[in-house]
Formats: sequence, structure tokens, C-alpha cells
Amino acid sequence: MSSISLETTTAQVDDNIAQPYMVHGTDISGRLVRLGSTVDGIVKVHNYPAPVAALLSEAAALAAAMASSLKFEGKLILQTQSDGPVSMLVADVTTEGALRGYAQFDAAAYDALNMHDFRSLVGKGYIAFTVDQGQYTERYQGIVDLSGTNLAECIQHYFQQSDQVDMIVRVSSDRDTTGAWRAGAILAQRLPEIGGEGELVDGDAARDAWDRALAFINSVKPDELTDANLPAQALLYRLFHEDGVRVSDRQPLRHHCQCSEDRLKTVLLSLSAEELAECFIDGLISSTCEFCATTYTFAPEDMAVTLQ
Repeated sequence: MSSISLETTTAQVDDNIAQPYMVHGTDISGRLVRLGSTVDGIVKVHNYPAPVAALLSEAAALAAAMASSLKFEGKLILQTQSDGPVSMLVADVTTEGALRGYAQFDAAAYDALNMHDFRSLVGKGYIAFTVDQGQYTERYQGIVDLSGTNLAECIQHYFQQSDQVDMIVRVSSDRDTTGAWRAGAILAQRLPEIGGEGELVDGDAARDAWDRALAFINSVKPDELTDANLPAQALLYRLFHEDGVRVSDRQPLRHHCQCSEDRLKTVLLSLSAEELAECFIDGLISSTCEFCATTYTFAPEDMAVTLQ
């Protein structure tokens, strides 16, 4: 860990990263996520209306912040399921920093809306986050109702219900002057009893430090999370310089879909001969990845199948 000083905040502007930080002498740690070309690549694969693209951008930033704050090997999946025009949002990120996402929405229902705020877009449903560490491990999943006014509030509501850890998160998305999408998120959490540097802190001091952190993070403006000209360390310094803030190695984030022709072919070949034959339409199997919109096509000879 290294301390942030006023001098270090003039470092080169950074993007597509998850920056871990700790507030000195407290039990508070967190992540600051900044997404530029990574989230723009995710959104521009699809022709979403701007409010839907903004929601997906925020889901991607939130997934990256949550994944970076957990210790696991595998993939974190953030997903909503609801009865609104945006019936599903999915964003997932691997521990190697590969990020992708997509939205399912009903264009006619969207066009019928008078407002395009979060509640109007998603309606009633739930948000789930799943930690997937591979086929031979048990998945961990948390689920909570979509009861907040934005995605961040819904996730906070889960942690308040579970009573596992105090957490606050803010997320924002916007387009820059060139029309490219940007997104950012800041997350802070309090691990009871043990300080950010392994120091024991008494209850009153810990609570006071957490109350200050809540006030500081609530002061973050949406455009500060998406500002391409505001370095991550400069924002952290503004928030926590009174106590002192330390950072460790940041994680690079990139837009990358895990789909492939070989992976899809393996899935298809796991089907029975009858099931596989039913997948052919007009002599071909065609499948489009919902994340990256890549279409894969297979002929019968690709599958060593003889159609009747």
C-alpha cells in the first residue's frame, strides 16, 4: 500500500481500472472504478436507447466494483429480472478483469413510457449477484428486491438486510463530448473490529470514522465518477485526505466476451442426436451471443450429423 499525497494526485489520468484503497487508521476499505472505452465497447455493440445504455453502463461499473472487493477466482454476475420495459440487465466480470454485459428490453413498452427513470424502466423484480468459481464449486448468490431508486441503492439494501458488512456504493454513467459512454463507481465497506491496516479500533471511533466516510462518499457528484480528466487518486485524496488514504495495485478492466465457436460447439455436441437434429433450421444451426452480438453458424457436416 502507498499513501496518496497532494503531489501524487497529478499523476496521469487513468481509465478502465478498479483502484483499491484503504482509509488510514480505520476499518474502512473500498474500490473506485473508472470505465471509458471498456464500457463504451459494451454498450455500442447494441443499439440501445440512451436511458437503457446508461443503466447497462452503471450495471457494468457496479459489477466491477463488487468483484474487485471480493476475494475469489472466477466470475461475478450481476443480473436484474423484472416486469418493466427493461426486463433484464446482465453484467459479469472475471477476476482477470474481462467485463461484458447486455440488456433485454421491450421497444414498444419503452416507447409507451412518459418517463425513463430507473423505476419506470425496470418495474418490479429482483437483483441478484452470483459468484461463480467454476463447475466444481458451489455458487454463492445474493438476491434482493429492486426496491431502490437506482441499482446502487438496491445492492446496499441487500447488505443492510443481510447484516454482513456496512457498505455504501455510488455509481454513475454519462456520455462524453464525443458521444462515448463512460461510467464510474465508488464503494466503501467497513469490516467490523479490524482496521484497514490490521489495527484494532474501538467501537465509538470506528462508528465515527464510518459516519465520516458516508458523508464524504455521499458528497461525490455523478460527474466526478465519470470525468475523464479527474484522476482516480485525486478524487480519493479529496474525499479522505484528513484521515489519510492508501492505495494498492489497481486492476485493469477490459471489454471481452467469453463466447467462442469452440465453446458453443462443445455445448451442442453434448446434446443427444435427436435434440441436436431439432436445432437445425433450414439446414443450419445459427446462434447469436447476447453479450457481443457475434453470430455462429454450423452446417450438418460441422457436427458430423446427417439430416433426414
